[in-house]
Amino acid sequence: MLEIGSPAPDFTLPRDGGGEVTLSAQKPKKVVLYFYPKDDTSGCTKEAQGFTEAADAFAAAGAVVIGVSKDSVAKHDKFIAKYDLGVILASDEASDVCERYGAWVEKSMYGKKYMGIERCTYLIDGDGKISQIWRKVKVPGHVDAVLDAVKSLG
Repeated sequence: MLEIGSPAPDFTLPRDGGGEVTLSAQKPKKVVLYFYPKDDTSGCTKEAQGFTEAADAFAAAGAVVIGVSKDSVAKHDKFIAKYDLGVILASDEASDVCERYGAWVEKSMYGKKYMGIERCTYLIDGDGKISQIWRKVKVPGHVDAVLDAVKSLG
């Protein structure tokens, strides 16, 4: 399990619009790395829209926002086009990055157990260390809490 102060596991994933995104290439920017279950679902859409609305504030605070799910790049492109999203969306179809960040967990719905992505967010400082972790994220108010944390890093 990752902890505050530990190095954030590096990764390179395919991203929306083609190309790739590499965590270590973001230095010295801060990175808001958020994991979400599925494109174009209500909670995930609200979260992505919230990060998009605050994109300028995150950029002004020296941070880049990267969302990760198991959806394909093609689905990410449709999701971005449909809602005019302004965040990077990375595709982790093999769940490798989700597993390394502890976001791939056993879930339960109506008594049925299954594996899925837990909505969680990591704030990674300019040195590549984990500065803050939010688990089992509830969407309302989350973007503001993350932005406050980014600003507090200076």
